[in-house]
Amino acid sequence: MLLLVTVLGLNVARSAEPPADTYTHMGVASCASSVCHGKLDVQNDRNVWLNEYRVWTRARRHSEAYRLLENERSRRIAANLGLASATTAKICLDCHSDNVPRERRGPKFQITDGVGCEACHGGAENWLESHSEVGTSHADNLARGMYPTESPRARAQLCLSCHMGTPEKFATHDIMGAGHPRLSFELENFSQNQPAHYEVDDDYRARKGEIPTFNLWLAGQVESAGNYLQLIRSDYYSSGRPFPELAFYDCHACHHPMDDQRWSSARAGPGVPPGAPRLQDQHLLVLESITAVLDSPDAAGELRAAAQRFVRAGQSRTDEVRQTADALLDWLDRRKSRWVETTHSTEAIRAVRRALVRAAADGHMSDYSAAEQVYLALETLSHASGDRQALAAALDSLYTEVESDSGFDPTSFAAAAARIRDRF
Repeated sequence: MLLLVTVLGLNVARSAEPPADTYTHMGVASCASSVCHGKLDVQNDRNVWLNEYRVWTRARRHSEAYRLLENERSRRIAANLGLASATTAKICLDCHSDNVPRERRGPKFQITDGVGCEACHGGAENWLESHSEVGTSHADNLARGMYPTESPRARAQLCLSCHMGTPEKFATHDIMGAGHPRLSFELENFSQNQPAHYEVDDDYRARKGEIPTFNLWLAGQVESAGNYLQLIRSDYYSSGRPFPELAFYDCHACHHPMDDQRWSSARAGPGVPPGAPRLQDQHLLVLESITAVLDSPDAAGELRAAAQRFVRAGQSRTDEVRQTADALLDWLDRRKSRWVETTHSTEAIRAVRRALVRAAADGHMSDYSAAEQVYLALETLSHASGDRQALAAALDSLYTEVESDSGFDPTSFAAAAARIRDRF
């Protein structure tokens, strides 16, 4: 079911944290002129569009990230946390801006630009001038400090550094309790929701290669699981307080109406009693379906057992949590490069999709975070396998089940998945 064709990817280390960027960030204005990336429209006679600044501005999610810190909700969160202002607090700026140290801010750098060009592409100190010169290759740019966003796992690591966190920056339970939204992430969907500022044409492929949709989704799942496991091994999980860091636990295991009794032994897993907070496992559950197809049912069973030991350890000792996290990281390390760096057949993609919808129908994906990942996966994998339009009604019916976490009903979600199972 696998076509052994290599796709572009880097052999990155176990940690899902992106490599440290030690270069000076020159600022968005360094890229935004009309003779650079600030043209009004796409330039069809060049190998890049040259209107990338305009696209970034219109896309808003990153360009207005800093401005969100000025709104009433952010002021309220800052006040609840005892911060003078969200616009000056490091814990806010680290993800809502390109918050490099002051000594690495170039003459045109402005913190108010939000998540600007260099937040994703790396400090341009050494490649700003040379990257547009005739004869400069993409490999030259990478050697001078440009970040390899065209590598699926490297892109996942970069995005996760804010959308999940790193040992240096993390949305704790205190921050969410103060009013910050719950974090969730799915790489392929998030990439698609950012309007493209490039075209994957023959020239692009020659310079950077191409990431198949399925591989980008797969990279997001393996790196999300790895990043979470690395974070739980950090000091954030156990910082000497009476309770472990609750942001690592499933939000909706606790946060739902008191008369909505959701606990079941099947959902919680062995050794997790009613009323107990449960470590998050949504990406591990998705990986179980992936493993059953790309590896073997036996390997999927190994992963399920290891994941259950991990969730069960979250009821006891910190050292046991870290040991079980290490075991899962070792299991994942033996597979993720092979999975992400192989081009997979349409048959394999559809088999993973079937495994996910069947797991949902059987009630194995009935926590909101897992259900959310299932819906996003079915959407993505349907695009990847070329039959999204034929499955539109089925996908829309499942979307209504996860549209709002406050209205989510695990029994209803499983029933909805069962109704559309045979469509996939």
